[in-house]
Amino acid sequence: MASKTITTGSILRVEDLYVEYRSDRGTAKAVQGVSLELKKGETLGIVGESGSGKSTLGFAVMGLLQNPPARWSGKISFEGKEISSIGEGEMRRIRGNKIAMIFQDPMTSLNPVMKIGSHFVEYIKTHEPSVNEEEAIKRTEAIMRDLGISPSRINDYPHQFSGGMRQRVMIGLALALKPHLIIADEPTTALDVIVEAQILELLKELKEKYSLSLVLITHNMGIVAQMADRVAVMYSGKIAEVAPVLKIFEEPKHPYTQALLQSIPTVEAGRRVLKVIPGSPPDLTNPPKGCPFHPRCPYVFAICHDEEPKLLSTGEEAMAACHLLSRK
Repeated sequence: MASKTITTGSILRVEDLYVEYRSDRGTAKAVQGVSLELKKGETLGIVGESGSGKSTLGFAVMGLLQNPPARWSGKISFEGKEISSIGEGEMRRIRGNKIAMIFQDPMTSLNPVMKIGSHFVEYIKTHEPSVNEEEAIKRTEAIMRDLGISPSRINDYPHQFSGGMRQRVMIGLALALKPHLIIADEPTTALDVIVEAQILELLKELKEKYSLSLVLITHNMGIVAQMADRVAVMYSGKIAEVAPVLKIFEEPKHPYTQALLQSIPTVEAGRRVLKVIPGSPPDLTNPPKGCPFHPRCPYVFAICHDEEPKLLSTGEEAMAACHLLSRK
């Protein structure tokens, strides 16, 4: 489990965020009333099944939602300044310089006809016009060394790198302008377990070296256990539970969190049959009334069908949204 030095100040605050996507099928309610806080130096894991709203939350913080089809409301503050209402020009100065994102598929983010070094030089000079070519190349070489990649490879093209090396490049691009916050959206997707472990270890090392705060978006509870200080579990666009990582794994309060943990294979499990979560995540264009998890919940009772549960305190820095908590 992660255990890092964290300051008490907040670097990111999301308050009552709603995001909807309009389409021919209807309006998908991707994020519904999410409120979160990230402390300086902290790693916050955001976990949940596909379609739970994790990536949309990350795009909202980055100011990357396009209208149309997205429509959103709420308040997002970064380093004490509200950024949810500023113009695109001002947000562009923050994006990259102060907040950066690592996307899950590097091959769609890297230009196949540009050399790796050119990606870095263009990125640096776009955000810092006063930096000349020579200085940008020096900075690129230094970042490559931090990534464990020989600086001589700056003249190679993306297709000449393995999947793990391309993901290292994406991490390096995110770090190029020394941001204070990085949002990593499924940073180890499609990598084998050996390369995944290397990428996660690299992220840990660079987080400490560059004094970063990190939002780690993933569906993998194992990654959360290894990397996060706190965990927010999302379901159907809402926060089901949020707590310090040890509390999530040792005392999960929400049935959905419990089900996610019970579905993880472990080397200690022996011949234990893995449990599965019955059913499927809800259709966000027509979410169920009441608790969004009630159609799949083993503990469902009458109120769950009609009334949405509120987030209730379950201990220090811990909350969960389940009617079971109000019955105790």
